[in-house]
Amino acid sequence: MGVRATFGLFMQPMGLAHGWGRDVFSLAFAIQNLMWGAAAIGVGMAADKYGAGRTIALSAALYFLGLLGTRYAGSELALYASAGVLMGLGQAGTTFAVLLPVVGRAVPASRRSAALGLVSAGGSMGQFVLVPAGQWLIDTLDWTGALWVMAALMLLAIPLATRLTGRPEASASGLSLGGAIRQAIRHPSFHLLFWSYAVCGFHTAFLTLHLPAYAVDSGLKASDGAMALALIGLFNIVGSYAAGRLGGHFSKKTLLAGMYGVRAAAIALLLIFPLTPWLLGVFSSVIGLVWLGTVPLTVGLVGHIYGMRYAATLSGIVFLGHQIGSFVGVWLGGKLYVATGSYDVVWWMALGLGVMAAALSLPIRERPLAAA
Repeated sequence: MGVRATFGLFMQPMGLAHGWGRDVFSLAFAIQNLMWGAAAIGVGMAADKYGAGRTIALSAALYFLGLLGTRYAGSELALYASAGVLMGLGQAGTTFAVLLPVVGRAVPASRRSAALGLVSAGGSMGQFVLVPAGQWLIDTLDWTGALWVMAALMLLAIPLATRLTGRPEASASGLSLGGAIRQAIRHPSFHLLFWSYAVCGFHTAFLTLHLPAYAVDSGLKASDGAMALALIGLFNIVGSYAAGRLGGHFSKKTLLAGMYGVRAAAIALLLIFPLTPWLLGVFSSVIGLVWLGTVPLTVGLVGHIYGMRYAATLSGIVFLGHQIGSFVGVWLGGKLYVATGSYDVVWWMALGLGVMAAALSLPIRERPLAAA
């Protein structure tokens, strides 16, 4: 997750080197997010059937190849294939849709929400550490050397994944994988989770890629944009863990609605006041508190309502909604910037979608349908 958060830092130096506009990077990042979401279903099924260790190791290898391919991409098509397709496939098996169900099955139900929050906080720790480190690497080694380092880091995930052994136990409800999917799709709350998660994806992908450029456009330094992403990661270490802990004691759907409402309020700050380093810091801190806190709550709701046996598959399907939102957010960000010369329209869309996601979260029915 930390490596992924650095992608926006490469947009300007790579664009200058190759003559690519922001719309080119936006499309590459959009393809990446869509591939990530689509492949999450397949890797979730593989993890549910064969175990998570080999699934994660293979995905990490694809992620490595995608980063290396991005370093040598000499055309837009090569960028779409490497940063888009390969990195998207790699992220599908090294991030939350696979990792959180593994953790959820390994701990008692009473500790599950807190454990999911802790693992989500690990993704934020990666963002906090690697975004400023990535900017330093670009300044020191140029973007080419920085991508080599990021690729090498991804190889560390392979030996770590080999420690995850075993397969999920048989379903206590007696449902097959197909039966579990059909049961979920017929349940209205599954669709509410899907589309509210799509709003989460819209926000996070747009900000990850475009916030550093937005800061520079507003007269701030490139380091201010990198620090903004790092602050988001820092505050989300607390936010993700707190969301997991709170989700074990309070209504997860109410917490989700509150988080989306806070996102909308934070975006309103940027639209009302001129951007300064101080305001950017406040915005990043507030957004960080609710950045990935939606993840343990959403995955926790999937496991609570539909059971943990096929949680990786069902979480992968819901995560596809997240990535559809990511595709739209990041692609529109570049497209509308090129068309209008600013991000204003996308910011207003992000605000409205935050309010909509809060409204979608409240009708979710938290009563379990299957034995966990």
